[in-house]
Amino acid sequence: MNADNFLAQEDAIFGKVAWRLIPFLGLLYIVNFLDRVNVGFAALTMNKDIGLGEEAYGWGAGIFFIGYFIFEVPSNVILERVGARLWIFRIMLSWGLVSSATAFVHGPLSFYVLRFLLGVMEAGFFPGIMLYLTYWFPASSRARFNSYFFFAIPLASAIGGPLSSAILQLGGVGHLHGWQWLFLLEGAPACILSFFVLAHLPDRPARAKWLSDDEKRVVTARLARDAAPASDLWSGLSDIRVWWLAAADFGIIFALYGIGFWLPQIVKAMGYSNLQTGFVVACPYVVCAFAMIAWARSSDALGERIWHIVVAALLGASGFAVAALLHTNLLSLVALTVAAIGIYAALVSIWTLPSSILGGTAAAGGIALINSLANLGGFVGPSIMGWLKQSTGGYETGMAVLAAGLLSSVALILTLARSLVVPAPAAAQD
Repeated sequence: MNADNFLAQEDAIFGKVAWRLIPFLGLLYIVNFLDRVNVGFAALTMNKDIGLGEEAYGWGAGIFFIGYFIFEVPSNVILERVGARLWIFRIMLSWGLVSSATAFVHGPLSFYVLRFLLGVMEAGFFPGIMLYLTYWFPASSRARFNSYFFFAIPLASAIGGPLSSAILQLGGVGHLHGWQWLFLLEGAPACILSFFVLAHLPDRPARAKWLSDDEKRVVTARLARDAAPASDLWSGLSDIRVWWLAAADFGIIFALYGIGFWLPQIVKAMGYSNLQTGFVVACPYVVCAFAMIAWARSSDALGERIWHIVVAALLGASGFAVAALLHTNLLSLVALTVAAIGIYAALVSIWTLPSSILGGTAAAGGIALINSLANLGGFVGPSIMGWLKQSTGGYETGMAVLAAGLLSSVALILTLARSLVVPAPAAAQD
């Protein structure tokens, strides 16, 4: 078989794997992201009902990431040892139950406790999926396959906006507030889908009943060819590049959640109703979902990662800067859409890097460490936005600070660039 035919066979096999796994994993992540950020829509009516001020809401929304941070690395190490199927089942079932229980918060303290517990129960899901994808897809084409999975994040926001707004209209049904129905109805799918994970998610290619023996050998051989050398947990946790990547990703996550948790309130302040807000908020995420995939394809085709992160982060920072300076609703929304495109494009690009420098248990620990540290930005971003909104009465200063976070990511990635080796596209390797 000549090289072109062999590459075509490989592409067909990995395409088959992608169709089998990524739509299902994407669905799981849609449910995951909805349960994480639906508090932004619940806040439209919940804050008044339970006595949350703007600063208290921002702190409570962000405390999720403290619980997430503490348990992230242990969770991913357990996943690597017991298998993705069993551990992701546990994660989903427990977070679904806690998310649904948030319907019964009755004041700031109970809100803080359940948000913290949600982070604890959910810890390990995202880095677990990132690690799981390394079991199935080669590093040189991982930006493209990662982007198909990451497509679920903006899609969740696009779906979640109208859906959450519609659920809020159920206020009064069964003597419950609309925000209570929101937590109950959006928490239940995680519990249900956890049992589908247990039944249908194979731990590794060798256990995939839908791959032939020849296909399993092709996948295994290609992954071995692309894989970073396997090393132990301490090697991953102590690698200075891991900490540097975590700091760079912090700025991206800081911006992502800083705007994500507040965008519904920003849009509502423009004069839209709760229902209209859901549809308006969906628009930026629909656009950036497709832009993100195009950006990832460009990164894989060129075999280039660093400048794809840098340019995307600069685009996001520019969007925030323009939005902070404008006072016209339509132009502000356009600028925030540009910011969202930059954030998500940078996010999908930066997550190609950890697996290019880590292998084995080091990858499990290092990927989890990067995500846990970076996700502290999900605590800091919403908290700063809340504090600045309460202090200044507007969102402009907060947007400027989010732009600064993305600029810090640019500086960190450029500093780190020389120590990173990025896999070339498959065609260039053969």
